[in-house]
Amino acid sequence: MKLDPARALVALVLSCAVISTFISSVAAQGTTVSTNRTVQSETPLLGFSRAATIARERELEARFDSLLRRENLREWMRRMSARPHHVGSPFGRENAEFIAAQFRSWGYETNIEEFQVLFPTPRTRLLEMTAPEPFTARLTEPPVTGDATSSQTTEGLPIYNAYSRDGDVTGQLVYVNYGLPRDYDQLAERGIDVRGKIVIARYGGSWRGIKPKVAAERGAIGCL
Repeated sequence: MKLDPARALVALVLSCAVISTFISSVAAQGTTVSTNRTVQSETPLLGFSRAATIARERELEARFDSLLRRENLREWMRRMSARPHHVGSPFGRENAEFIAAQFRSWGYETNIEEFQVLFPTPRTRLLEMTAPEPFTARLTEPPVTGDATSSQTTEGLPIYNAYSRDGDVTGQLVYVNYGLPRDYDQLAERGIDVRGKIVIARYGGSWRGIKPKVAAERGAIGCL
């Protein structure tokens, strides 16, 4: 749409007037909000208007705080992480029953519900380097000194990326830093193309599930 100079000037003046009015209104509202917040901050306890109910609430909160024990938190964490407890595992069930028992002991009505979900696990895993020298990865992590749980191998899941598709691919290996879009952009600026290749990315920098997704979007056939 086109306006002649006179109408354009009028439209500009009207726009400025409307903007000025809007800013003044917002400023006034801002003052009101600020005042209300000041009043609310002076209220002893939000949601409680009578002194008797406020005192009762403070008493209940103090009782709750007095029951918290760091020793309990440490022991519960040690107990629930003592064995592998992925979805569907025997120890996962034991943890659920333990947590339910705790809630029942505190007076809560508690039930355990079960759901059938898709949870694929690998049957065969193989990672080999064919050149310049042959190398076969063990795909296992060594135990960590001082951590007894790190030596458990019978109940734990193997190292793998959940929900990966089946496949057997061979290709050149390209290091892609964290495997984020900006890393691929920098490689492209240097003339490095990952299409048809296998990429290897560092851990961290983003959620690990993003790395194979971005790799596939950039044309890679595999991601480590």
